[in-house]
Amino acid sequence: MTPAVPVNRVPKVTADFWLIKLMAVTMGETAADFLAVNLGFGLTKTSLIMTGVLLVALVLQFRQKRYVPWTYWLAVVLVSIVGTLVTDNLVDNFGVSLLSTAIFFTLALAACFALWYRSEGTLSIHEVFTTRRETFYWIAILLTFALGTAAGDLIAERFGLGYLATGILFAMIIASLTFGYYVLGLDSILAFWLVYIFTRPLGASFGDLLSQPKQYGGLGLGTIITSAIFLACIAAIVLYMTLTHNGEEEAPGPAPV
Repeated sequence: MTPAVPVNRVPKVTADFWLIKLMAVTMGETAADFLAVNLGFGLTKTSLIMTGVLLVALVLQFRQKRYVPWTYWLAVVLVSIVGTLVTDNLVDNFGVSLLSTAIFFTLALAACFALWYRSEGTLSIHEVFTTRRETFYWIAILLTFALGTAAGDLIAERFGLGYLATGILFAMIIASLTFGYYVLGLDSILAFWLVYIFTRPLGASFGDLLSQPKQYGGLGLGTIITSAIFLACIAAIVLYMTLTHNGEEEAPGPAPV
């Protein structure tokens, strides 16, 4: 009997992938603010509620054993929200500085990658076809969102660049990494994870630019309108992916013994 070929549980990295990821991180920033401030839940209660919802979404994601657009991107949106809240709790509730928070999550992410590589011998996102690898993958994703939140807030608020300048700065960093990958031969795995980290502050900066009041340097659309716009865009792209199977990863080959 021919052994079953394992199926990758995460999507291919396409233009659609980066577009929806950028929208997800933008919505994560504005949705966290909407729940904590506009609905009056407060930071602690919002964190507890959204962590519970995220755990349910991850259970659904892990049960699929393959890439299913709606469960995967639901988990990404919720991880984006929770990652934002983790950083906000450290800074606002526990008084940890943004610089210390950024350093902590940098070290935590490095440790995650080290354990992942030691356990699996690869960090490839094209070979996430076991529960252990998927666990490392989602831990890394959560840490990138927390780190990206801290880095973006550090640049925009503590260093005083403002939302627009911060967004442009991180867009330039991403452009340089893209150039490095396509022209200079930058390692694909390293390029992917660096861009994944930096799309978080990029999206958050533009989310704040759109949602924050004009007196704070924003355009004053508010968190409700901004979140609704990006949620609608995410839903439309996920529907497109589902109907066309766009972003579905090829089977990566035999699983390791």
